[in-house]
Amino acid sequence: MSAAVDQQSTPGASVAAPDPVVRRLAVLALALGGFGIGTTEFVAMGLLPDIARSFDVSEPVAGHVISAYALGVVVGAPLIAAITARMARRTLLLALMAVFTLGNLASMLASSYETLVGARFLAGLPHGAYFGVAALVAAHLMGPQHRAKAVAHVLTGLTVATVLGVPVASWLGQSLGWRAAFGLVVAVGVLTLTALALWLPVQLRLMRSTSPLTELGALRRPQVWLALAVGMIGFGGMFAVYTYIATTMTDVAGMPRALVPVALMVFGLGMFFGNLVGGRLADRSVVRALYLSMGALCAMLTLFVAASHNPWTALLALFGIGLTGSAVGPALQTRLMDVAHDAQTLAAALNHSALNIGNATGAWVGGLVIAAGYGYTAPAGAGAVLALAGLVVLTVSVVLQKR
Repeated sequence: MSAAVDQQSTPGASVAAPDPVVRRLAVLALALGGFGIGTTEFVAMGLLPDIARSFDVSEPVAGHVISAYALGVVVGAPLIAAITARMARRTLLLALMAVFTLGNLASMLASSYETLVGARFLAGLPHGAYFGVAALVAAHLMGPQHRAKAVAHVLTGLTVATVLGVPVASWLGQSLGWRAAFGLVVAVGVLTLTALALWLPVQLRLMRSTSPLTELGALRRPQVWLALAVGMIGFGGMFAVYTYIATTMTDVAGMPRALVPVALMVFGLGMFFGNLVGGRLADRSVVRALYLSMGALCAMLTLFVAASHNPWTALLALFGIGLTGSAVGPALQTRLMDVAHDAQTLAAALNHSALNIGNATGAWVGGLVIAAGYGYTAPAGAGAVLALAGLVVLTVSVVLQKR
């Protein structure tokens, strides 16, 4: 199979590589969109008490705004990727970012709890499709030798959001009201729209569009489903820990509650560097990068069970979990681009549906072991089992591919 970039180009067309400055600005614009999406995805978690008070609902009920966003991601990724298969990639990216910005504007202006839930669902719809198309566009611009690095650069916006975007938006939300946090995301969305319009090169018209039937053909490929299963199962291990990290760091590690944001930033820094390392590893060998990153994630989750009893060792292990977990992303995205053949847009978008399912799976499994009385170190142990299960699925995929 030819490289992913070649599959997206017009057959027979001679495509000159764009100027390096053009490439960097285009990828920066794509990453800026990832920053906005990452910020809005995670910021609501820290503002649930404020949202609950605002609409006079309980905090568990307010938590449905997070579920609504995740549901939007899961539903929107395959649906949008299929029905927009014939749309020019540049136009599609602008449209996706416009819907994302409008969804967050509706969240900021929501007059009722029900309206907010609907707005969060709308904001989540373009999430997976945006990252999927952005990854393919970045790979197209950077060339077949740097596909995974291109994917990693797009995902850098998401990882930077965990370090800077979420803390800043949370601070705004706590200082000026939760609506201000979504206002910041709207501003990032408008800035991204401007950057995409100015910096995405006209050359993108040479990227070949497909058709809904072609894209849906990815769902007939067992290797696509196996790659998605690796993300849904294996990636859940990281979120089994992340979901309950605040209580783990205070009640188990003995860290003051005021320093919990520091722990989240340490985790975010691990994700930032892991994403870049994962991209470089995957450009050398996608399958080897998946084995290395997921195997290391399993080891770090196991280590966290013991390390979480001391704040310093807990922070080191938390950095390691963010590093190894995030390194899985570029390799998994590239693996899907490889096994999907001519249905890469749908497969790339489905990756983010799979990761959101992994998020929910990890949180659910972690909650089960806590509720069973095993304590707040148990999610890390359960997460290690999930990562190991992801390695088993990957091995099945590799063996079937060789046959």
